[in-house]
Amino acid sequence: MERYFLADGEDAFILFSKTHWMTLFVLVGVIVLIFLFRRVLRKPPFNNFVRVGLAAILFISEISLHAWLWRIGEWTIQYSLPFHLSSISILLSAALLLTKSYSLFEFTYFAGVGSALQAMITPDISAYTFPHFRYVHFFISHGGIVVANLFLVLVEKYRPTAKSVWKAFLYLNLYTFFVFLLNYFIEGNYMYISEKPVNPSVLDYLGPWPMYILPLEVIALITFLLLYLPFWFIYRFEKRKVADR
Repeated sequence: MERYFLADGEDAFILFSKTHWMTLFVLVGVIVLIFLFRRVLRKPPFNNFVRVGLAAILFISEISLHAWLWRIGEWTIQYSLPFHLSSISILLSAALLLTKSYSLFEFTYFAGVGSALQAMITPDISAYTFPHFRYVHFFISHGGIVVANLFLVLVEKYRPTAKSVWKAFLYLNLYTFFVFLLNYFIEGNYMYISEKPVNPSVLDYLGPWPMYILPLEVIALITFLLLYLPFWFIYRFEKRKVADR
């Protein structure tokens, strides 16, 4: 049991390995189940239980990461505070489940789901694979962000608007500016906007610091637009349907 919590994993993560594909398949399966049982999940007893349960999973996953980092002696104020986009999205998605705030949804759907999907497709956990704690935590936390927001879409019938895209983009940039200042004062590197991560990443192909920040802005906006695309088709279909009556 102890070996599943070691600072260094015994086996390296392999991108698009059988383990990686199976993990993604489980996530898709959970989302499909939410869709199939969406009417049942709208009923108060089930709705409250699932929302609170998912929120608890997200909170516990974030707390467990800090406990693990502290246990292995790697928790530092410069790198371990919950200011990475994934960490703040976990906490905000948990709050979203508890409050059902549409304003939170506008941010977490685009910034949270967008970053979580990219993270799960190309995870930054090169030293860990299943069943190590870090692997399990990584996919539960990032997958939880996706599940939480799609729960609001499929069960609660939340829909982002075109305005939501630009609001989320504005909020993301304001948050990035705050994190940039934080990094400056504590010599940290949250959101990797002060320097590139040590491990190989997509940032390696976007130029030196700070030039890679501009392509990241473009990637973020394209991601937001792609996440909005299904709703654009829905709105267009509904508008045409009303016009044909």
